[in-house]
Amino acid sequence: MKEDEVRQNPFFLPYGTPHDTAPFDRIRLEDYEEAMLEGIRRDNEQIEKLINNPEKPTFDNTIISVDDEKDGAGYYDLLSRVSTVFFNLLSAETNDEMDALAQKMSPLLTKHANDIRLNEKLFERIRYVHRHHRKLTSEEKMLLDNCYDGFVRSGALLDATGKERLRQLTEEASMLGLQFSQNLLKENKAFTLHITDEADLDGLPDTAREAAAQTAKEQGKDGWVFTLDFPSFSPFMTYSTRRELRRQMYMAKNTECIHDNTENNLEICKRLINIRRELAQLLGHKTYADYVLKHRMAGNVRGVYKLLNDLIAAYKPTAKKEVAEIEKLFRKDVSHLSPVDRKPSTVNCQQGMQPWDFAFYSHKLQLKKYNIDAEMLRPYFELSKVIDGVFGLANRLYGITFKENKDIPVYHPDVKAYEVFDRDGSYLAVFYADFHPRQGKQSGAWMTEYQSQWMERQDVKKPFGPENMKNVRPHVSVVMNLTKPTDEKPALLTLGEVETFLHEFGHSLHGMFANTRFESLSGTNVWWDFVELPSQFMENFAIEKAFLRTFAFHYQTGEPLPDELIDRIVRSRNFNVAYACMRQVSFGLLDMAYYTQKDEFTDDIIPFEKRAWAKAMVTPQLPDTCMTVQFSHIMAGGYAAGYYSYKWAEVLDADAFAVFKKEGIFNPATAQRFRDCILSKGGTENPMTLYKRFKGSEPTIDALLKRNGIRRSNK
Repeated sequence: MKEDEVRQNPFFLPYGTPHDTAPFDRIRLEDYEEAMLEGIRRDNEQIEKLINNPEKPTFDNTIISVDDEKDGAGYYDLLSRVSTVFFNLLSAETNDEMDALAQKMSPLLTKHANDIRLNEKLFERIRYVHRHHRKLTSEEKMLLDNCYDGFVRSGALLDATGKERLRQLTEEASMLGLQFSQNLLKENKAFTLHITDEADLDGLPDTAREAAAQTAKEQGKDGWVFTLDFPSFSPFMTYSTRRELRRQMYMAKNTECIHDNTENNLEICKRLINIRRELAQLLGHKTYADYVLKHRMAGNVRGVYKLLNDLIAAYKPTAKKEVAEIEKLFRKDVSHLSPVDRKPSTVNCQQGMQPWDFAFYSHKLQLKKYNIDAEMLRPYFELSKVIDGVFGLANRLYGITFKENKDIPVYHPDVKAYEVFDRDGSYLAVFYADFHPRQGKQSGAWMTEYQSQWMERQDVKKPFGPENMKNVRPHVSVVMNLTKPTDEKPALLTLGEVETFLHEFGHSLHGMFANTRFESLSGTNVWWDFVELPSQFMENFAIEKAFLRTFAFHYQTGEPLPDELIDRIVRSRNFNVAYACMRQVSFGLLDMAYYTQKDEFTDDIIPFEKRAWAKAMVTPQLPDTCMTVQFSHIMAGGYAAGYYSYKWAEVLDADAFAVFKKEGIFNPATAQRFRDCILSKGGTENPMTLYKRFKGSEPTIDALLKRNGIRRSNK
């Protein structure tokens, strides 16, 4: 490779940016492929040096080299650098060219990963160290065990035939997962509801109307445009009095990727289920769930089903009552029916409540019972003030501060970049925040990293120690789809969106506080049913008056959110809480139904889905809708056989926040203990060990039941 070419690709050079952040403003599409191929070459070169090292394998010359590619001169971390940027943007800011490049490069990257994990000489060195090693620290021992087990779980002990089959399966799964996500994004962005008659906006609040007008303007259309992005979809389903239009929106959302077109995900899902089952069985497990749960707090399939069944027993009776109350309100209200169907005798048989009615009548009931409404709160949740409030909460708990730095390059004008400083004023992290939906962005919300935390030796010839150590700090990012500003108003959020911000911010704190020696153990690199604890924990603050008092001011008058309104928020906190629990449990049941398959999965996805989650269902299901084909978490997002983790972590977060409620929600000593015992430790120890160190005992479901106002069933 010519020297002048090397200098032209920003991935090959020192970034020269604040804190060595990604130079988004200098990256071109063609840079990715060139850098990935060179990164693969450098990896291979380093692996060859490692396996041909004539010295006896040791923890230091083998395990550290395998795990921490950046230990030393930083020569062969190139692939990690470029692939991190590329695949993060593939979710947050993609286009057709990026999608095509992903399809081209994904098989090569999967093959490269397999080449490393299935390298027999490399594994022999690792196995030797696993059996013969010096005295290790607990973190070093965790790294060694993870490294050895990671190779075994990736097929290192298979024979040649098994390894070849594993290669085929993993490469196919990689491509199918990518195709699944691309199809879903295309389907989500393809549908719009274009309204030209203002009468069809009946019931919609001004914020929804203004946002729809803004979207229409951006698309060069008259009138109002509603999309399937959550800030558009949710208000429409909640407030629109036009039942037929609600039906159109609901059906568009819930029939994505099942139509007879190139974006159909039905066969992709079926194949992914079977690939994972075959992979697990190839590696000696009965099912994919058995394979996954070996490294989860739940422990095994029994542990997962125990949690889900306990929640069904505790919450389903209340959930049925919640739904019955909404249905009762629906039956009383026949304004949505045509004159012929307004007769009481036909209400139940032909015009019973449908899924597109649930949010609308649930909202009506909430207004009736608590006189509370998301739109009442929006004026008090202006985005810039919410940012101040969330950052202020982190400062009050942990003493950290955020300062926007416009010299840090960003990948889209919506994105803000902040420097984060610790209590003592030292630099802690870079924090990116990407707030609003747009054309090239996946729906939902997530936290990711552009650089993880790790400890780097300054001189590779000297032993690791405080005098030869550099703490490389992380660059974390939260990506959301919150309500956009309009020409008339700034971005005004719902309380639910505030909770989403807090949730993803909790993940980011897990990343920013990381303080471990090895990158693969830092931050959110923990067991999946533990990773949601820091995020769900932060959601608890959303209804705390002392927190709301710090930022919830009317965007026009500056008046604080009234105490009386806060009291109504608190009283309504558990509105439909059991229904929401059953909805999450149903997703967990569906996930487990797919990944506990022992034989080839040949069922039709749609009817199988209805049967799989029936035990948790409290409302009728439509036969021609499908969740599976858009269930990114379990098909393309790493939560396969792990969706129960949200409910598992909810038990943890309620239990942990109960400690804060007892000791003071802003108690700095309690917060520091939470940081020291959990947020900074990453995956260096067993999660239950970390949790017990924070609380002093194992968690129980009692705090969650108390928070939700649920009494255990005597049955």
